This record gives sequence, structure tokens and C-alpha cells, in this order.
Amino acid sequence: STYHNNRDHRKIVVIDGKVAYTGGINLADEYVGKRIIFGHWKDSGILLRGSAVDSFTLMFLQMWNTPSTEIRFSEYLNTAAVSDKPDNGYIIPFGDNPFRHERIGKHVYLHMINNAERYLHIMTPYLILGDDMIDALVFAAQRGVDVRILLPHIPDKRFAFAVAYTHYAPLLNGGVRIYEYTPGFVHSKSVVSDDIHAVIGTINLDFRSLDLHFECGAYVYNSRLPVQIERDFERTLEHCQEILPEDLKHMPLYRKVVGRILKPLAPLM
Repeated sequence: STYHNNRDHRKIVVIDGKVAYTGGINLADEYVGKRIIFGHWKDSGILLRGSAVDSFTLMFLQMWNTPSTEIRFSEYLNTAAVSDKPDNGYIIPFGDNPFRHERIGKHVYLHMINNAERYLHIMTPYLILGDDMIDALVFAAQRGVDVRILLPHIPDKRFAFAVAYTHYAPLLNGGVRIYEYTPGFVHSKSVVSDDIHAVIGTINLDFRSLDLHFECGAYVYNSRLPVQIERDFERTLEHCQEILPEDLKHMPLYRKVVGRILKPLAPLM
């Protein structure tokens, strides 16, 4: 249904203007392991304090502020908030709006891909990419960057999983390394590079998140957080299976056939 094209995919919690949370986690039992549907559920989020919280307050209020619920934003902003010390780096919250021409989330991801020097590690539940994103990932790998993408092994949407498979060959042949999380499903949306740059938010590597949804995230620069996010990636990698080019010959037939059939419809998935 086209109803889902411009849905609010943001995940925001703001408490008293002092603390904000964002990331991949929704309010549902499977996200905290109370209900097992697709094996172990791997997700991630970030807790923010200080002046960055106001950005998430504004994003929430912009969605809430319909014509029938006019509110004063200033009543909810914590103008006295104290940011982290400068030696703790910078946190830049951002939001994506499908009704604006600028695709901020996509630009942030491309910025990280194009500026990575040593490594670029990505967790994403879906992989439905345009040629520009594939070219950027492959070029990063070809210039010597350790590019790794961590995906689910147990899919929640079989058709989307099959389309993701169609990207494996061009990425692997271009030097990108792909891993699948064998215990279950990865719902985390995180990108980290060089122990300096990181993004945690709600944006998947697919057309819907990059072009059609209301999304949000936090870009982190030159602080201790990218190192922590990288450690989480490495711990998760211990439970993953690397997909090699020769493995593609033994993939289930439905992934090969269905993926190719549905690929022209990828922007709608």
C-alpha cells in the first residue's frame, strides 16, 4: 500500500528534555527478547544527554504538531542543557523528511563511505541499494578500505531478503566483505569508520529508508562512542558467517530466482 511510503520510521524517546534515545529499537516484545520470532534479535541504540536532546525534542514535536494540536515548542526545550566536554567530541542529531528534496540520511551515509580511510563497518537489516551506493561501497573497498556489511541470516521479510541477495555478487566481486548473523535477525542500523565517525539511528540501507520515510539518527564524531560501536560490531561478528563468492553458487534457489524477478520493484520494497 502506498500508505506505507511516507510513514514515520523514527524511534525517539525524550525524557524531561534531559535524556534522549534513538536507534533501531521499537516498542515490541521481540525487540527485548521476550518473544522469539526470527531467532536472536540483535539491535542497537544510543543514549544522549546535553543540548543534542533538543534536536530530538524538535523532531518529535514537528510530527506531533498537526493543525489540531498547536503547541509551543519553547515549553519543551531545555535551553539550559549542558553539552559534553569538548574532548568528548561532537554529536549531531539529524532527521530525514521525504517531502524535502534533500536526502540527509543518504548524504550522511555516502559521506562516511567516501571519507573512510582504514575501515567501514555497517550493520543493516536490509540491503536494497541504488547504483550510486553500490559504486561508493565498491570504490571504498578498491582503494584499500576494509568494508564489511553485517546482515541477518534469518529474514523477517523473505522477498526483501531475496532482493538483498542480488547485491551480493557485485559487492563481493568489488572487494566488500559480507557477513550474516547466524543466531537470528539483525535490526541494528549502525555505521562506523576509523574509530572516529559513527552513525546510529533508524535508517536502513534500502530505498524506503533512504528516500521515502521520516527517519532520524545521530552522527558522532571524534569521541569514545565510535570505538564502543566498533567493539559491538566485532563482538557481533564472532557469531556471523562470512559469505564468500563461491558460496553464491549454493544459495537457495528461491533467493536467486525470486530476487531477480523482484529486483525491478526494489524501489517499492
